[in-house]
Amino acid sequence: MERSYTFENLKCWQLAYELKKCIKKEVIIKFPSSEKYELRSQLVRASRSATANIAEGWGRFHYLDSNKFYYNSRGSISEILDHIIEARDEEYISHEVYLKFRAMIIESLKVLNGFIFYLKREHIKTSRKG
Repeated sequence: MERSYTFENLKCWQLAYELKKCIKKEVIIKFPSSEKYELRSQLVRASRSATANIAEGWGRFHYLDSNKFYYNSRGSISEILDHIIEARDEEYISHEVYLKFRAMIIESLKVLNGFIFYLKREHIKTSRKG
């Protein structure tokens, strides 16, 4: 059965989703209980926001309206990096785990930036035709 085209088909969403899943499985479980409502909560919210904003942007009709959600997602992914740095500094995660997640975050940002720039080029091409 063929799946309809949705935001799930976007590479930027797929990478952010994988990042979110790995954070839950490999990072937040290492935090002490004292971080339950602090760093853990912030990291979970940022990772959820990254995928949710891509999904919401995809669901919007107008380029400018959808684009602001992609920028929000980019901000959330950057926030994840800050939280991962904090987790490393507090020694909740090892330097190796930090490097793994930093690489995932950078890849997510690169792909999302590429998608944003692609949409911008397409918008410019379309608006020049009209």
